[in-house]
Amino acid sequence: MRISLHIVLFIVLGLAGCSQNESKESELALIKKTDPNPVLIDENTKGNLDLVANIKEAIASYKEIYDVAVVKGKKETLVVYKVKHLQRFHMKKIEKKIKEKLEKKFPDEKFTVSSDYKIFLEAVKLNEKMQKLDYSEKKANKRLKEIIKLKQEMA
Repeated sequence: MRISLHIVLFIVLGLAGCSQNESKESELALIKKTDPNPVLIDENTKGNLDLVANIKEAIASYKEIYDVAVVKGKKETLVVYKVKHLQRFHMKKIEKKIKEKLEKKFPDEKFTVSSDYKIFLEAVKLNEKMQKLDYSEKKANKRLKEIIKLKQEMA
């Protein structure tokens, strides 16, 4: 009797855990590679779409990195990435290399670069919100500034 009660309880808990198959990209962003599309907040500068794609491509080319998100606002560009597990000991060196490459290749842009998971998650969430038609450019720029401020507070 007692064993069957444990088995039933185990099955119920297992089924309850499996029933939550509604998962968004941002919820899985820390676990797996999400490869979010680069985001361009300022709709008036569609020519910058190639720019953000080039930025993402330049950073994704590093062998130490396995996921990159790029968000370009009016004044700043946020570049966040995830470092492969065994390369995490070299994160400062990797960040320095990335900053130097971005500043050399795109001298007219102002970059905020981060490998922090929290910042990556926030960038992916912003990317998802930008997919919705009712999310305004003003809200997106405000959120981008908040994310950049969060990154600066963490440093």
